[in-house]
Amino acid sequence: MDRQEEEIREELAKIDSKLTNPNIFSDSSYPSLAKRRSDLLELVSLYEQKKKLVQAINDAKELTSNQDKAIQSMAEDEITELTPKLRYVEAKLGASLLPKDPNDGRDVIMEIRAAAGGDESSLFAADLFRMYSRWAENHGYKVELISESPNQVGGFKELIYSVRGPNAYKNLKFEAGVHRVQRVPLTESQGRIHTSTTTVAVLPEAQETDIAINPSDLKIDVYRSSGHGGQSVNTTDSAVRITHLPTGIVVSNQDEKSQIKNRAKAMSVLRSRLLQRQIEAEQLKLSEARRKLIGSGNRSEKIRTYNFPQDRITDHRIGYSRSNLTGALDGGIDDLIESLQKAESELIKQEV
Repeated sequence: MDRQEEEIREELAKIDSKLTNPNIFSDSSYPSLAKRRSDLLELVSLYEQKKKLVQAINDAKELTSNQDKAIQSMAEDEITELTPKLRYVEAKLGASLLPKDPNDGRDVIMEIRAAAGGDESSLFAADLFRMYSRWAENHGYKVELISESPNQVGGFKELIYSVRGPNAYKNLKFEAGVHRVQRVPLTESQGRIHTSTTTVAVLPEAQETDIAINPSDLKIDVYRSSGHGGQSVNTTDSAVRITHLPTGIVVSNQDEKSQIKNRAKAMSVLRSRLLQRQIEAEQLKLSEARRKLIGSGNRSEKIRTYNFPQDRITDHRIGYSRSNLTGALDGGIDDLIESLQKAESELIKQEV
């Protein structure tokens, strides 16, 4: 047993010991302990698989010197069959042992905003929301709209929504940045191609225990809702605007009829934006290549282009390009996500 495996088994034993205490289930540390235990069990399983394969291959190698030609042939066939399995387990174990983003397992709050391009940008914001919603639906994730600012052409000036499911942040964090679209707008009578941009921010969803917010640091305003909301719209002060005075962050919500629900949604977004500020400060310690890969949603940070005339989608951070834009906007972006995750793993390997 190597030292790394020994340390993993020791940590697992300590967690198992803590979990024997019946009071642990009501402790705020329980979810993180349970998640860590699950990760450690997977590592232990990979170590066990590796040992069994190594032993089986070594046993087969000994039989290759057997005088019986049939036994030699069977042993060689077994080695041929087991060797790629061993390589696969070793690769998976190596990837699992790499340092992980501690926020990978979190749910996310995504913010999509129209940027340059007027109405066309707002229409593309709607396209991106549909793309991510379809992707989430295909993977069994739950999407919940937090707030929206629609316009008269069927687009959105802003959309804020949550995506909940296993490793949501791990899968979506690379979507942060400026998304550029090149196409002929529906309103363009002369068939000219326009270039528009839409920004996407991906925030790991923060829990109340993650971020301590002093109530005295908040300025809370209530006002009449406008737009969606049913019969209660414009009849009650249900809309909520929260200003975090130390940072100047402003969050508002009016999509619910209830002021309490609007306030809860606004606080959820505020906590996640504050957590994102902490993460961005920590990311300054990362290499420039990894910071570029993760993105920030900065308006000058173009990460991807959707070129409709050429039926091509290109991620500029990793130089990855593919066709079938329609399929991508229908949620078929697994190849993009996996390519970006692979690029991150390679960068981490270089840094370890």
